Amino acid sequence: MTLAHTSRLTRHALPSLSRHLLSAAWHEPRIGIVHIGIGNFHRAHQALYTEEAMIAAGGEWGICGVTLQGDVTKRDALTAQDSLYSVVERGPEGERVTVVRALSEVLAMPHDRAVLFARLADPHVRIVSLTVTEKGYCRDTRTGNVDFAHPDIAHDLAHPATPKTVPGILVAALRARRGNPFTVLSCDNLAHNGAALRQVVASFARALDPALADWIAAEVAFPSTMVDRIVPATTDADRASAAAAHGYGDAAPVPCEPFRQWVIEDRFPLGRPAWELAGAQLVDDVTPFEMAKLRMLNGTHSTMAYLSMLAGIDTVDAAIADPQLHRLIHAMMTLDIAPTLRVPASFDVLAYRDALLTRYANPALKHRCAQIAMDGSQKIPPRLVAPIAERIEANLPFDRLALAVAAWMRFLRGRRDDGTSYEIHDPLAERLHGLAVSAGENNRALMEALLDVREVFPAALAQSEPLRRALLDALTALQRGTREAIAAYA
Repeated sequence: MTLAHTSRLTRHALPSLSRHLLSAAWHEPRIGIVHIGIGNFHRAHQALYTEEAMIAAGGEWGICGVTLQGDVTKRDALTAQDSLYSVVERGPEGERVTVVRALSEVLAMPHDRAVLFARLADPHVRIVSLTVTEKGYCRDTRTGNVDFAHPDIAHDLAHPATPKTVPGILVAALRARRGNPFTVLSCDNLAHNGAALRQVVASFARALDPALADWIAAEVAFPSTMVDRIVPATTDADRASAAAAHGYGDAAPVPCEPFRQWVIEDRFPLGRPAWELAGAQLVDDVTPFEMAKLRMLNGTHSTMAYLSMLAGIDTVDAAIADPQLHRLIHAMMTLDIAPTLRVPASFDVLAYRDALLTRYANPALKHRCAQIAMDGSQKIPPRLVAPIAERIEANLPFDRLALAVAAWMRFLRGRRDDGTSYEIHDPLAERLHGLAVSAGENNRALMEALLDVREVFPAALAQSEPLRRALLDALTALQRGTREAIAAYA
């Protein structure tokens, strides 16, 4: 069945979709959440939790989704479907397709700026949530403040009424909501994401209005969260699966794994959906959960991605099926990462490790290594550099972590071991690729050039002799062949 030969998925189709709905009982909620960054992850994660929470406990928590990319393709595709879409959940036991109704409208910046700011000014909007990836925060990783050198930040400071960036949008909206602020909920893979976003927003506001900045820092809630679900990019096969399951054409389905997790600091002055009734964990401090996920899952995901890109392995399930790479990742989790975690006694780290390895092996998901390898300059510091620094401080070995960072360094050359080229997607792509190409096959030159990138490596750590020795050894091993290096370090 092809999309060309099926009726479009719209709300008129809902009466015939009972097998693919979470509940037949439903009322169209008023918009209570604006979500910035309406990508696949949000639609397979927070939106699904929110629909389940409304089914369980009611509430006016319809979602206005916003894309900041300037491209109206996603907005128009979802709008034509009355904001409905399918979640295609794939596991070893088979496939499940669910049609989600929590999304009420989709906007695209800058085209819908007036509508967006009208939404943000509406007191019924009590939460503004975000999944914009690390680079969307326009954050200076060296200071934690907003990156004042970013050209879009310069634009927003000069034209605060017509912002382009997340900090600019939030500050403009909070200025209008002074006295009755919405809660700002980061759902990105960023350490202490709530606190990090508060610092970015307050530092931007301070450049415009110090009193406003003080009010934001003191009065606006920025709870931190930990989110987890593997959500690959959508393919034509996903569109075909959705159409085959329910008989309607869906231009924007979302594939995902069965597993999901959401841990949230429970600080919402104006209220929130009953997410706990949908399985979310509401806690006082998300840090232990966040660190476990960031290092155990995200850190090993990045490790597999860069090694696989060099070795010519396309997907995570194929990577973890390689016995040597499986042994390497198992050892990295057990010996290198788990000892850096400070988790509650009830958190079984080794059981978490085993669950992750099982998830990686899901043959139905086909999570592409190239997708995970994107934006490495943003991801490497918290996922790999931070645990390396802790291991060095404790005088403990970190060779496998160094191999992961060295694989990222060689990845920046843009060539696999067999000479095949690929594109690098990173906020610093041009600069990093240029440094890697200029170094050629000189491993020391490659290491020296990239250790000077302060967005990734703090100056003190970059001068660490143990780090430099470990990186040079790993680069030398990778130069002889990635698969051989994996076997040597496993």
